[in-house]
Amino acid sequence: MVALRIGDIRGFTSRLFVRETFDRLLVREAQVVTYNAFTIDGRIRQGYYTKDEIEAEGIGEFSRWKAVRPLCFALIRGKKLPGSFRIEFAADPEYTEQFVQAAGGSWRADMVKGLYLGVRYENGGLLCVTGLSLTVFTMDKSLEYQWDEAVKAFLKKNEIIFTEE
Repeated sequence: MVALRIGDIRGFTSRLFVRETFDRLLVREAQVVTYNAFTIDGRIRQGYYTKDEIEAEGIGEFSRWKAVRPLCFALIRGKKLPGSFRIEFAADPEYTEQFVQAAGGSWRADMVKGLYLGVRYENGGLLCVTGLSLTVFTMDKSLEYQWDEAVKAFLKKNEIIFTEE
């Protein structure tokens, strides 16, 4: 796990809420605090989509950021800055499997419950925190370190300035 302080908050929030930079990520939960606290559970409700829609659109357990982003943007948009916001992202299962395979070693996809990225804006600062959840106990931190580096590379590729805390 690594905490990354974002240097250019305006540029980051533009990439987050306006552009498609984070659209492939899944939303586990989002909270936006303005005149009220709005909380979004990213879990897809069973029975909402038909089997055909699920198969055609590749709908899984959680909503993609692409679907939730316009709603969150509408909540923060305006003349006043939000009091805070928090978004808990997860990599989709396909990416997670590819990531684990590329990591090599004795890692298998069934050992990884999730690759996570938390985004938190509060008190005028913005922080991204990486996370990894495993289904097994191990002292081996190599996969966690690789995920940390992958997130840093993603931010650099998208010209997002950060410092490690």
